[in-house]
Amino acid sequence: MKSQANLHQELRQGILKLPSVTERRNAGIHEDAFFVGRTMFMHIHGHGHCDIRLSKTDQERVLAEGKARPHRWAPEKGYVTLIVNDEADLDAAMELIRMSHHHFDGKQSALPAEH
Repeated sequence: MKSQANLHQELRQGILKLPSVTERRNAGIHEDAFFVGRTMFMHIHGHGHCDIRLSKTDQERVLAEGKARPHRWAPEKGYVTLIVNDEADLDAAMELIRMSHHHFDGKQSALPAEH
């Protein structure tokens, strides 16, 4: 089993591999904030506490399917929360992060397949 620090590092690396993503560390209350252009599409509090911003349609579907929890402070902005505790959570988080990235990157092309 991977340590929280290793999972956190893999999560960050996976996010930074997405096209046009920049990171701002210690951005306000967020330890790691990730942007496409000027839009923050997700951030991490501590090791593995991911707040991911989705389209309203995706947010509703993800919550209905139980893939994430409602965000505590900004659900009206499309945010959901997912905690990465193990490798299965890491895969689930990356699925939602790619969905968010796709929505906010402004492109309508299909996402590349993950291997």
